[in-house]
Amino acid sequence: MSRRVRRREGITRWRWRRRRASRAIAGRWPRRHVDTGGRRGRRWSAGATARAGKDGGAQAGLHVRLFAFTGILALLFASLLGRLGQVQFGDGSDQLAVVAETREILTPAVRGRILDRHGVPLVDNASQTVVTIDRSVLTTAPDQGRALVTRVARALDESAATLWDRTRLCGTEGAAPPPACWGGSAYVPVPVATGVDARAALALVEDPERYPGVAVEATPVRHHPAPKGANAAHLLGYLTRATAEDVQDTASGITDQDLVGRAGLEQQYDEVLRGTPGRRVVTVDARGLVTGEVARVEPVPGRDLRTTIDASVQAATEDALADALQGARTRGWKADSGAAVVIDTTDGGVVAMASAPTFDPDVWTGGISQRDYDRLTDERAGTPLVSRATSSLFPPASTFKVISLPAAVAAGHSLDGRYDCASSYRIGDRLFRNYESRAHGVISLHRAMEISCDTVFYAFAHEEWREQGGLAGDDDGDVFITAAREAGLGSETGVDLPGEVSGRVPDRTWKRGTWEATKEDTCRRARTGYPEVEDAARATYLKALAKENCTAGFQFRAGDEANLSIGQGDLGATPLQMAQVFASIATGGDVRTPHVGQAVVAADGSRAPALEASTRPGMSMSPATLAYLRRSLRAVVTNGTARAAFAGLSTDWPVAGKTGTGEVFGHEDTAWFASYAPADDPRYVVVVTIAQGGTGGETAAPAARRIHEALRRSAS
Repeated sequence: MSRRVRRREGITRWRWRRRRASRAIAGRWPRRHVDTGGRRGRRWSAGATARAGKDGGAQAGLHVRLFAFTGILALLFASLLGRLGQVQFGDGSDQLAVVAETREILTPAVRGRILDRHGVPLVDNASQTVVTIDRSVLTTAPDQGRALVTRVARALDESAATLWDRTRLCGTEGAAPPPACWGGSAYVPVPVATGVDARAALALVEDPERYPGVAVEATPVRHHPAPKGANAAHLLGYLTRATAEDVQDTASGITDQDLVGRAGLEQQYDEVLRGTPGRRVVTVDARGLVTGEVARVEPVPGRDLRTTIDASVQAATEDALADALQGARTRGWKADSGAAVVIDTTDGGVVAMASAPTFDPDVWTGGISQRDYDRLTDERAGTPLVSRATSSLFPPASTFKVISLPAAVAAGHSLDGRYDCASSYRIGDRLFRNYESRAHGVISLHRAMEISCDTVFYAFAHEEWREQGGLAGDDDGDVFITAAREAGLGSETGVDLPGEVSGRVPDRTWKRGTWEATKEDTCRRARTGYPEVEDAARATYLKALAKENCTAGFQFRAGDEANLSIGQGDLGATPLQMAQVFASIATGGDVRTPHVGQAVVAADGSRAPALEASTRPGMSMSPATLAYLRRSLRAVVTNGTARAAFAGLSTDWPVAGKTGTGEVFGHEDTAWFASYAPADDPRYVVVVTIAQGGTGGETAAPAARRIHEALRRSAS
């Protein structure tokens, strides 16, 4: 065998032995097979051991890393368990955080209707088309939805700026001031356009890709159908959105989503008409966007209010008043305002009540513009929002003589006496003239009422003033002041309408109080005069009057009593108050408190009285005086100052009444006619007042006649 062959075989045997040793060390073969003898065996054994140590270290590192990873997982799991335990067994603060992610949304109830006495709607509910945009679409859009709003505005032919302002919540950064911003809930779709054309609005929802999040709703709004043409704006009132003050009054139950009555019956019976709002509980995300609904309670509609108003009589009353104003203007009078009242004497119900100037109540629907509001409150336009029937004072003029006549009888003047109706009556250095300075000689009280003689009553008043002690007298025993108060002047009637004024009886107490309150300004005017008054004669008169009042304005003088006796001077009454005075004469006893609300009607048809009926004592006079006064008032229509106005009226509807022509310094005459009918069995009282309208017989009486004719038709 050659050396090369032996060497190859040796190498082969060496490699084989090395492979056996390696496998044995790895545990695959029994360790006893390892050859450790000899030099080569020792050298191989040492190298194999080193390599085995290196592999074992790698495995140990792997075990360490695996242990560390397992530990981290254990720590995370323990932390999770601890957190769950805190939520489950802790103080609940995190649970409150979960609850805080729900919001309550109020849904306004449909408001009750206002009906006339026959059930005809005076105020109803109609639907209005509203376009809304989902807030989530606006919030997630890169431009906050401005491009979308612009497209919607173009499609509806609306102002893009106006619609954009509407998307901003009131009180948030960048929001326009109310009412331009959205003052409602942040968790409902934002109504960007109201009262729009329904077809144009529906076209938006038919193209959801171009108008995402846009929806169309039909929401209820107040509608005034004006049956028979009856406007009744001042009676009905109007609505505006609730203010912060309304919501803060928790007893009222008003929410920030409610519309609240601000005048007339809408205000007086707001709680009855408003109903109970519904409630939705929704979940919201961190951005304040609604993600779901948790609970819902449906709203309860408001109840209807049936009134004492007769729509046909109301319409006739408004027409008569408007025509009287226009007729007076054609005759040269300013005739800038007026009122008319009709009362049913059997129950005190207001059958009709009109005020001029008036307004369209639908102007408030959907929110009034600033321009319209300014117009309604402009004094130059006659402040149309003010009700002249209950909230304005006029000198009642000769209609007050129905109070003065029984007062004079109470002072000792005989019903059968004869009295001088001179052209004027002197008190001190001043002449108090009869109307148009006419003298009628010695006449009866009956005739004095027919022709409305002033000087007879001047004489009665002057005598009474002296009997009371003159300047040193007091109010307690004064028959004219006492009779005025007993008749209800100087006090509210109690009608169920807001804004009623109490009127004014200028007695001694009132005179002193007024003087003390105005003394500083009066004395200043006594020094400076009235340079702003262009009429020199009037400016001179005003300065002289200021000088007199500066030093003696607190005194109740004989002239004050004389003016009071004929309904002039500082005496002030509302048309409704004078209607109550004549109702007292018509009934001859207690008078019912005037009211407009008759019954509250629930959805199931059940009724309840709108308010408790009440009465108050009427004017104090003997049956003989009452009968005498009634005959005199009937004669005013048949033979006196109202004869021309009522000529030809059907005999089955006899009217009794009194004209009045009030003189107001710096203004034209105020026309009055107060009456009741049928005269032989009184049922209705009618009062008409036209400010700066001329005489009562020429302007107010014809208007009253037309109203009586409407009552006659209604009663037949």
